[in-house]
Amino acid sequence: MKHTEKSRRAAQRPSLTGRLTGGRPAPKRTVLISGASIAGPALAYWLNRHGFEVTVVEKADSPRDGGYPVDIRGTALEVVRRMGILPRLREAHIDLRRLTFLDADGGRVASLDPHAVTGGVAGQDLEVRRGDLTDALHAAVRDDVEFVFGDRVDTLDEGAHGVDVTFRGGDRRTFDMVVGADGLHSRTRAMLFGPEERFHRYLGYCFAGFTLPNTFGLSHETVLWNTPGRAAALYAVGDGDAVHGLLAFARPEPPHEAFRDPRAQRDLVASVFADAGWEVPGMVAAMRDADDLFFDVVSQIRMPRWSSGRVALVGDAAYAPSFLTGQGSSLALVGAYMLAASVAHQDYTEGFAAYESGTRAYVTANQDQVGKGDAALFPTTAEALERRDAMLRGLSAAPPAPRGRPAHSALTLPESVPAG
Repeated sequence: MKHTEKSRRAAQRPSLTGRLTGGRPAPKRTVLISGASIAGPALAYWLNRHGFEVTVVEKADSPRDGGYPVDIRGTALEVVRRMGILPRLREAHIDLRRLTFLDADGGRVASLDPHAVTGGVAGQDLEVRRGDLTDALHAAVRDDVEFVFGDRVDTLDEGAHGVDVTFRGGDRRTFDMVVGADGLHSRTRAMLFGPEERFHRYLGYCFAGFTLPNTFGLSHETVLWNTPGRAAALYAVGDGDAVHGLLAFARPEPPHEAFRDPRAQRDLVASVFADAGWEVPGMVAAMRDADDLFFDVVSQIRMPRWSSGRVALVGDAAYAPSFLTGQGSSLALVGAYMLAASVAHQDYTEGFAAYESGTRAYVTANQDQVGKGDAALFPTTAEALERRDAMLRGLSAAPPAPRGRPAHSALTLPESVPAG
């Protein structure tokens, strides 16, 4: 059921950039954002700060909570600082203290400080529950822009003076610009650029994520079991009664037949792990009963351009890097900032071009952190697994000193309007 959030204070607020014409402020440029996860609310915040009239439409009935923890690193930390939500996110930081690798029999290969493996910076980088990040973003902007939940864009028709939008709920409105922030499987992208297959880069893995009871005594840690081409992980973000489970496996081609059939997904995962040891049989049983199962392939979105006419894409819809990089949320936050800054003082044609030219190298550097089929956490051959384990045994408990400028910090933000 559709419902709309917007404060009266926001509706009456004058534009920060409007010029007086005949004693009245110039009309604000209007923007529709499709998607209210991470990139969408972040973009709404910055567009509002630049004086746009913003509407966010989201097919879910409310801001989404739950989900796996996400990382905020490098340049993205500066984005959330300028938004004023860094203190809140620091309070929500997950203090992951140990990452343990196991062999096929459940024997310990290595137990390390997580930063030694991820390349993160202790005391700076953030890891928070996805729901905590979406809550913080929504709270930062909900009083200033219009949110429409329980609805979605049905059609887009660009004309000389804007984009005519028909919503699934029946409403019709016209906007100066539209931005798709609707994720890896973006409907906006499909409407403007064609089928996902044109831009989808499969990285050779499938995964199933779910929650299960913490009967393992885990606290603030991740345990990862591997055999060639298979991995099972238990992730305890705190001392709670539940843990996140992950079952991942290599597969030459995506299992298209399973994407729309939850039973087929469960059967596929169960067949892959049928002879697995350690705690995997119990994880498979929990996966079959889980009401929050999320099944997908590990993939990236690679596009030659991120806009068409008055419509642009941001975040995973334009450049999903895959969870193997740990940079999906950070790219979404940085991309939102860059898009808003680029369109703030020029028309959409110049603004979209500036957004892409200023952001693409940063996006590509982060996407290139992982290659197809050779993710260090999920070796696909016995030889690769042996090399990985030897490397892990050689790592010290403390993370190595960073060399050069890491990809997650490879962009310096332009100045924008003051946060607050």
